[in-house]
Order: sequence, then C-alpha cells, then structure tokens
Amino acid sequence: MSIVALQINGGEAIYSQIAKLLREEISSFLKPGECLPSENDLAERFGVNRHTIRRAVEDLIAAGLLERRHGKGTFVLDGPADYVLGSGTRFTETFETLGKTASSRILRKLVIPARGGVAARLRLAENDSVVWIESLRLADDHPICIISHFLPQHVFPDLRNEYHGGSLHEHLAVRYELKLRRIESLVSAALPQGNDASLLGMPQNQPVLRVKSVNVCEQDGTPLEYALTRFRADRIQLRINP
Repeated sequence: MSIVALQINGGEAIYSQIAKLLREEISSFLKPGECLPSENDLAERFGVNRHTIRRAVEDLIAAGLLERRHGKGTFVLDGPADYVLGSGTRFTETFETLGKTASSRILRKLVIPARGGVAARLRLAENDSVVWIESLRLADDHPICIISHFLPQHVFPDLRNEYHGGSLHEHLAVRYELKLRRIESLVSAALPQGNDASLLGMPQNQPVLRVKSVNVCEQDGTPLEYALTRFRADRIQLRINP
C-alpha cells in the first residue's frame, strides 16, 4: 500500500488526520466485523510511527467505530442498535429481532434496605427489604448495558436464590404468575460510575445513557420493579414508544 500524503504543517495533528482518513474508509469500504490492518501495516502506509497510529485508533475506539479485542486485533463495530423503550420492552427479544445473540451475566444478587428513590418508586417504607439483582447484558458477546433491578422482597421472597439468569420478567411470570408493564422511563446522560466503564469495555470519560424505569403489575398497577440501566451510548439509540 502506498504512503498517504499528510499535511505536516497544516495545523492539525497528524494522528487526527489519520483518524479522519480511517473514518472515511470505515464508512465507505469496511464492513462490521472486519479487522483493521495491524499497527505496523498502518504505520508503514502512513509513514509514521506506531504511537501515532495508536492515538488515531484510540480516537476511533472512543467514537464507537472500532473495538480492540485482546490478542485478535481491532475490529469495525456495527452502528448503534435501535433499542425500543415501550411498555413491554425485552432485551433478548429486541436483539434477536436484529439478528443478534443476546446473553447476560449476573454480577450480584443481594437483599438490601430500600432507601431514597428506590423506596419512593416502589412505594415502600425506608429500610424495607428489596432484592437487588445486577446483570451485564451482551449482544453477540459485546457489552451493551448494565441493569440494576430492585424488587420488593415481600412479593418475591425466594427470588434471590431462584433466579440464575435469562429474562427476569419471564421468570417472574412463570414462578410468581405476575406480568410487569413499564409505565415510566427517565433518560439522561452521565459519566460511568464505579466499575461500569470496565464492565462495558469503554473509556471512563465517555458518557453512558442512564434509563430509570418503573414497572408495575399488569393486574393492579402496583409498582414491582425499579430498574436503573446504563447503556453504552455508542452502541444504542433509544426509540421511545408509548
């Protein structure tokens, strides 16, 4: 591959020029899942050192266009998935309709006292016990979001020990004969907290989409779940449906 001419004295950093050229090639020629040439090959092509290439690639990773896989290389990512927020949204169903394999990993299952917003949204007294389930959701093995579920323990007394993954709402419907319906979703952008960035495989300075949701019992409207979801904003665009 021939060396690409770069503007040495043009006022724009060399790595930024390379990032723009790679961005154009990604949008025009490369398909999702394709591997980018190695740093050595790119350095030779652009006539720069590997450090400069690495900075350009890091910019594109931060922009959500590329993903580095340890020991395998750097790959082109899909564009953001269209994730519908409606009364009966289900993570697994959403991504299966997009032709992707959905999976989840439970991060923690605890019984904790309800405090502040959790107690208020579930209409519980302060310090009433809630089951806290936190899971990492993936599509085609790529991290998409982390969900913290809070449910009243007196309604689901054995949930902590019985639930081992998969669709939580399906488990509640089968085990407790209760169907849940979303009535509220509050969406905001914020920097990731705790170890969310590490779990989602994203930079600490890149915002996530935070969605606070309340789900109620279909039969009588009793609040049964408060969920706090943190989406990778570069992999999701939220479509709000009534």
